[in-house]
Amino acid sequence: MTPEEALDIEFKEAVKMVNSYTEPFPADLLLRLYAYYKRATDDYGRPSSRKAIINAFKTNALFQVQAQNVTKEEAKRTYIELVKNYFLYRK
Repeated sequence: MTPEEALDIEFKEAVKMVNSYTEPFPADLLLRLYAYYKRATDDYGRPSSRKAIINAFKTNALFQVQAQNVTKEEAKRTYIELVKNYFLYRK
């Protein structure tokens, strides 16, 4: 298995953890996860919240990640670390 394949597997597992978690996440964490997920997957579609303010925050978070010239691999690693740290320290 290549390092890229291992990273993809770990990223998908982190996404699965987030999607299956039923408790609410802190808003700041959700925005960071959103931005790094979008960058990691090259998905730049418009945010789909019903509330304009939420779409604005999501767009801003993504712009911040893009302004830092984060690569897809860096975005995946950061997403994984955010998820690991949250689940490690949330209690």
